[in-house]
Amino acid sequence: MYQKEGSEKGVQTIDTNSPKVAILMGTYNGECFLPEQLDSIKRQTHTNWELHVSDDGSTDSTQAIINDFKAQLPEHQLTLRQGPKKGFATNFLAITCDPCIKADYYAFSDQDDVWESDKLERAIRWLRSIPADKPAMYCSRTRLIDENGNDAGFSPLFKRKPSFKNALVQSIAGANTMVLNYSARMLIAKTGCETPIVSHDWWAYLLVSGCGGDIYYDPTPCIRYRQHGRNLVGSNVGWIARQQRIIASFRGRFVDWNNTNISALQKLRNSLTEENRSLLSRFSEMRTWNPIKRTIAITRSGLYRQTTAGNTSLVFAAFIGKI
Repeated sequence: MYQKEGSEKGVQTIDTNSPKVAILMGTYNGECFLPEQLDSIKRQTHTNWELHVSDDGSTDSTQAIINDFKAQLPEHQLTLRQGPKKGFATNFLAITCDPCIKADYYAFSDQDDVWESDKLERAIRWLRSIPADKPAMYCSRTRLIDENGNDAGFSPLFKRKPSFKNALVQSIAGANTMVLNYSARMLIAKTGCETPIVSHDWWAYLLVSGCGGDIYYDPTPCIRYRQHGRNLVGSNVGWIARQQRIIASFRGRFVDWNNTNISALQKLRNSLTEENRSLLSRFSEMRTWNPIKRTIAITRSGLYRQTTAGNTSLVFAAFIGKI
């Protein structure tokens, strides 16, 4: 069955026989780049999508831009709501946990990127190969662009298999690349929107991997990730980013992140696999040991980051007690 809107709104065709995707977008003062992102969503080759926008208190023309875009779409294809105004992570959690949003798959969206036209199609192709009752998450590498849309390189190409042993010490991909199946979305909903987390992308990676789900990291970029001075989260690329992570480790930021993640994971402890429950307990315990014992334990634990430099910094952080 196909639905067509009249020419007064422009022709919009929706294949309602294909899986429905709920696109979950968080916005905050995004007027500069939002129109280009919305246009890239409209150009998706997978057409059965709904866009749910949670605006976290914008004071610019963000909401007007969204309402103008809504007028171009079939009725009910876009909803705009007011966010909790507690930061980007809580905003995304709130909309992800909303039981009124029902779909087969759920895609996170930032306000300032550009999606490749086949982003949803590629993600769904892989997700459909996974049993519906098993949590699954698609994510990918990104193509970097500057404020003007010019190419600025790529995010790191990670080659090691995604796993809970990686997720405990590293977030593998941006939420703006992620598409979750219903089972993965329900893991997030189960822990609730009030759970303190570091970021929704890291949280999704921890939950899906920890609960025995499947994760696919696509080496082909599915979005153009815009780098600009107003980004809430940087590209995690290059020497400057690496130096910032080292400084953050010295200041204890990684310790705080791990405290937050471990505390949040305890809420879903019974849903973790037996192996991952044991790993979480060991990781939590070894963080309290003396430097030598802690460093040896981290080295032998099987925990890993995706690069040699990342693993070196992990061992160093363990030795100085910043893990």
